[in-house]
Amino acid sequence: MTPESMSQFCADYGLPRHVGDQVFNWVYANGVVDPAAMTNLAKNTRTLLAEEMVFYRGGELGRADATDGTVKLLIGWDAARRRDDAEGLPVLQPRDGDRSTETVMIPTQARRTACVSSQVGCPVGCRFCASGLDGVEGNLDAGQIVEQAHRLSWMSGGDRITNIVFMGMGEPLANADQVMRAIRTLNAAWGMGIGARRITVSTVGLPAAIEKFSTFDIPVTLALSLHAPTDDLRRELIPWAEYSTVDDLLGACEGYFRSTGREITIEYLLLHEVNDRVHHARTLATLCRRMRANVNLIRYNEVPGLPYTRPQDGVVRAFQQTLRDAGVNTHIRASRGRDIAAACGQLKREVMGR
Repeated sequence: MTPESMSQFCADYGLPRHVGDQVFNWVYANGVVDPAAMTNLAKNTRTLLAEEMVFYRGGELGRADATDGTVKLLIGWDAARRRDDAEGLPVLQPRDGDRSTETVMIPTQARRTACVSSQVGCPVGCRFCASGLDGVEGNLDAGQIVEQAHRLSWMSGGDRITNIVFMGMGEPLANADQVMRAIRTLNAAWGMGIGARRITVSTVGLPAAIEKFSTFDIPVTLALSLHAPTDDLRRELIPWAEYSTVDDLLGACEGYFRSTGREITIEYLLLHEVNDRVHHARTLATLCRRMRANVNLIRYNEVPGLPYTRPQDGVVRAFQQTLRDAGVNTHIRASRGRDIAAACGQLKREVMGR
């Protein structure tokens, strides 16, 4: 819901206009998603909201807590709606076989980041990733995307979510309209109030989709999941790379930078003896010098059944140093949650396997 659609809802049901403001305040400022607890609303209004609105659509199918504070949730989106015997209010119950997605809260000293999904499964089918092993089952709508961040923000204890990354399951720009709608709520003062500079959309890259996204009026950070410095190697790892060249992708990213003024982030997943050699780093450095870019180096988290392994720390540091010697700004992303099936898609496969 937006203030406009909420205003229309209130008009349709004969509610005072201020009810919409009160509901947004309960949901986003106080984390309340049970109308019965919205105590400054009339009882008949609370009953109406419970009957006519869905506040959380999903049901929690699984949760994993890592020793480093990372929390991963598996949310089922086909939850059955039933009436609670105690209060008589509709609640959602998860069911086995749900279409489900993962979302992760990653804490650091300065921030709490929500890694959210945009699709059920993934159409890209990267050879190293668990998310796309079963293909894509459908898109999430804006409300489902926002719900992931909201759930993580209001888990018991801790501080609110400060950053959003669209790096969970799915290709965000293959569901761009709903992703942009969700970003509006995540960014809005009446919503979660997260600044544009704290929101990152990661894409495997289709030039036309990047060009369209560059016209979006909220200038979030764009991250390109490159993972290989040459077309031949990238096509071995990423089936969608058949549809565009590295040169095409970088050209689209240059256009995004010109439109938004935001530095591009290049995500590079290091796979042992596949794309982690020094000559790969030198070629990547040449590409990066075309534009203002920051390179995030990511050490692979192994997925059972897939042939790829994690690179050695010394190899990762040598790769980083090669980029830095060439004048490229680069960081090694800290691995988080390795004791809770860290790789995207693993928790879902574990839970569904059980």
